[in-house]
Amino acid sequence: MEQQIAYLDNAATTRVSEEAAQAAMRMMRECFGNPSSLHAMGVASARELNAAREAVASLMGCQSECVYFTSGGSESNNLAVFGAANAKARRGREIVTTAAEHSSVACAMKRLEETGWTVTRIKPDSSGNIDPRAVADAVTDQTALVSMMMVNNETGAVFPAEQAAKLIRAKNPQTLIHCDGVQAFGKLPLRVSRMEIDLMSVSGHKICAPKGSGALYIRRGVRILPLIYGGGQERGLRSGTENLPMITALGTACGALEGQVQEYYQHAAALKTRLLEKLSEIDGICINSPENSSPYLCSFSVPGYRSETMLHFLESRGVYVSSGSACSKGAASPVLTAMGLPVPVIDSALRVSTIYDTAEAEIDRLVEALKAGIAALAHR
Repeated sequence: MEQQIAYLDNAATTRVSEEAAQAAMRMMRECFGNPSSLHAMGVASARELNAAREAVASLMGCQSECVYFTSGGSESNNLAVFGAANAKARRGREIVTTAAEHSSVACAMKRLEETGWTVTRIKPDSSGNIDPRAVADAVTDQTALVSMMMVNNETGAVFPAEQAAKLIRAKNPQTLIHCDGVQAFGKLPLRVSRMEIDLMSVSGHKICAPKGSGALYIRRGVRILPLIYGGGQERGLRSGTENLPMITALGTACGALEGQVQEYYQHAAALKTRLLEKLSEIDGICINSPENSSPYLCSFSVPGYRSETMLHFLESRGVYVSSGSACSKGAASPVLTAMGLPVPVIDSALRVSTIYDTAEAEIDRLVEALKAGIAALAHR
């Protein structure tokens, strides 16, 4: 008999929806022309490209001309950070970010430091939240860029990007503001054009589109420099023949979420409430996510039981979670470390992340397997 699984690592990646998979296959087998070609097949592909751009823009809450396709969140973050830095270097070589960013931002910042940039990192408090005034206070007349995520990929903390942006604008209107929106896109209601930010990164494989799909929002009038040069695709900002199967699948996934974001949000909130109630019945559990965190993410610890050990026990029971960010590959969480949490809490952290079709039964299987793990591993 096939073992039922509880896949609760959706912040790492999601199962591609049937509709998105079919859209990708259709573009690979039927509408496979190069969108830059002038013949009928190229024109048909260009039409599909434009339709996908419209769908992504609609879910983000912006004009389609502000959407630039990339290979995913990491490329979007790198394009935003390096593109903004390269465009603004003459005005100042200072950057403000947080100490809790995704590795694709954190590593880009480290590289800029190595080339002479000054990077100020604002730490979250012990609950995982960021003070927007602390971010704005760090901005000077030499600050070229502020990069601050919207939803933390480990704790689910919702960072006050919109509030910080208003304060930053008042202090230095020339500073570009970038937001990593990967864990917010398709999960929280977004109207990015109404926010006072210049750049937002999103990814497809967090919302049931394939890996290799993503986009960068660039506000009208904002100029950043490309990282890839060539044929001038994506209006010269991201050269290379467009990956139309993945782009179309991303557009399809976005279209499926139209009008559904609030309903799915309530579903995720109910699942998280159920999880927290059941975890509260287990002695010694520490919740690392703040109260106002995204309902799609929950970080908790079982001090005394190392993350990797518990993770593999849960896997043996058909339950799949993460020990933190999937990009950290088992390293100690920089986010929980920045929060100043005790080492036993950091070393035993687990991340549970749901998606639109996650069932209550999956939460229940997790809790039962966790209880079994605590009982079994205590005797080893």
